[in-house]
Amino acid sequence: MQDTSKQYDAVIKTCRDLFINKMTDYGSAWRILRLPSLTDQIFIKAQRIRGLQQNDVRKVDEGEQSEFIGIINYCIMALIQLEKGVVEQPDLEVEEATVLYDAQVKATKQLMQDKNHDYGEAWRDMRVSSLTDLILQKLLRVKQIEDNSGKTIVSEGIDANYQDMINYAIFAMIHLTND
Repeated sequence: MQDTSKQYDAVIKTCRDLFINKMTDYGSAWRILRLPSLTDQIFIKAQRIRGLQQNDVRKVDEGEQSEFIGIINYCIMALIQLEKGVVEQPDLEVEEATVLYDAQVKATKQLMQDKNHDYGEAWRDMRVSSLTDLILQKLLRVKQIEDNSGKTIVSEGIDANYQDMINYAIFAMIHLTND
C-alpha cells in the first residue's frame, strides 16, 4: 500500500503542477462551466484515449498520459463545482483554487485507500484499456444522472463517480509510468 500511496502522490504532483500553471495563465475561467460541460470535456479525453489504444496511426503528437492528466484535473474541477456551485465570472485566485484542489485530492485519495484495502490492489492486474473502459462507463452513468436532474434511486451520486474516475486515471498513469 505504501508504494501505491507514493505513486499516487507523484501522479497528483504532475496534475497539480499543471493545474496551478494553467490557473496562472488562464485564471479560474473554468468556474463558469456547468457540470454537463465538464462531463463532456472528460468524455472527449476518455474517447481520445480509447481511440489511441485502438488505432495504429496518431495524427496529434500527444499520448495517453496527457489525456489522463486532463481527466484527473477536469474531475477535480467538477468536484469543486459540486461543492461551490457554478459562477457567472471567474472568482478564484490560484491560492484558493489550490486549497480546494488539495481538499478534493485528499478525500479522493482516502476513498482509493479504503477501496484498495478491500479489493487488495486488484487494479495492478488490470490493463490500461480496461481502466479506460471503466472511466467511459462512469461517464455514461454521470450523463444519465445529469439527465435525471441529479437524482438517483439506489446508486451513488455524481461525486463518487468523479472520484472513481480520478482514481482509475491515476491507476492508468501509474501503469503507463512503470511499464
